Amino acid sequence: MPQKLLYSLIALALLLAACQPAATPVPPTEPPAVVAPTGDNPCGDQSKLSKELQLYTWVEYIDPALKEQFEKDCGVKVVETNFDSNETLLATLQAGGVGYDIIVPSDYMVQILISEEMLMPLDYSLIPNYKNMGKAHVGQYFDPEQKYIVPYFWGTSGLAVDTNVIPDPEPTWKLVFEAGPEACGKISMLDDERETIGAALMYLGYPINDTDPAHLEAAKQVLIEQGQKCVKAYDSQTNDDLIVQGETVIGHIWTGDAILAGDPATGGREGIVYVIPSEGCTIWQDNMAIPEGAPNVYTAHVFMNYVHDAERAAQNAMFVGYGTPNEAAKAHIDAEMLNDPAIYPPPEVFSQLQWIEDVGDALELYDRVWTEIKAAVGG
Repeated sequence: MPQKLLYSLIALALLLAACQPAATPVPPTEPPAVVAPTGDNPCGDQSKLSKELQLYTWVEYIDPALKEQFEKDCGVKVVETNFDSNETLLATLQAGGVGYDIIVPSDYMVQILISEEMLMPLDYSLIPNYKNMGKAHVGQYFDPEQKYIVPYFWGTSGLAVDTNVIPDPEPTWKLVFEAGPEACGKISMLDDERETIGAALMYLGYPINDTDPAHLEAAKQVLIEQGQKCVKAYDSQTNDDLIVQGETVIGHIWTGDAILAGDPATGGREGIVYVIPSEGCTIWQDNMAIPEGAPNVYTAHVFMNYVHDAERAAQNAMFVGYGTPNEAAKAHIDAEMLNDPAIYPPPEVFSQLQWIEDVGDALELYDRVWTEIKAAVGG
């Protein structure tokens, strides 16, 4: 073909192309909106739900009927596994324990898990019942931006006392650290290094998050002497059973366990009361969170929302015996429980409570002290 003709044809093709109407741009495909659960549809998009939800939590910390109802309504079976301390929870995750969809860490452990990048930020649009949370339970020191947790329960760590043996107990840590013959040998302490070392620190007049080695050494000596003479067991899981069965007469214990231990209607026994020591005790908050790598993230969000429906949260609170952070639930909780100062302490008592906080590098010192206590007392 002559070169001149070739150039003419190319020019004509370019001219014709320029005269064509511009192609209409195709908008990018938007991902389908994720369906959030609602009051009328508590299960959200059931096509996105998993068949099972793996829940890693404390013992007896959810009403079994609530799990059964979730399975009936949403078609998801809740598989529950238990841990006995925040440190066990942390060790499980650090050892590569994966497969859990929801974990229930306490306040200071949330802080540690966030710093270790072990928690997944939540999509609160999928948890509309989050609006029910009381202001005192959100934006706390352990998650100030409220990115990772939904409050679950809160309470204190005081003393259960069998008043059939010790009538009119004085509200003080002296009950366990200066025990008389009626109690010595029949005391249980929480099998939890921060709680139990913290109790000894408060008894000595020190703050619960003290990192002074001399103060921790003093607390260690108090606990060794107590453990060798008077402690029957270090127990965080069956300490309520011990006092109900009469094997102990005083138990260092979490609120709800003590309340249930003193209620015959829940398998407890008359005369067991809960005491908050005047020197102060721990205030804690347990929280639902999703660990990094969780396989069923959407289902986990739906479950968190499900249990914080006002009526269901009230049902759960009355079963476990702890304070609920869900303000809307309180309209459905028995007045006797709401007015119980052991569960919802009055302001003057509340002001004496202390949060356990992350002590940073001093945690190694706490670990060593706790190991030495256990070795000395054979616990």
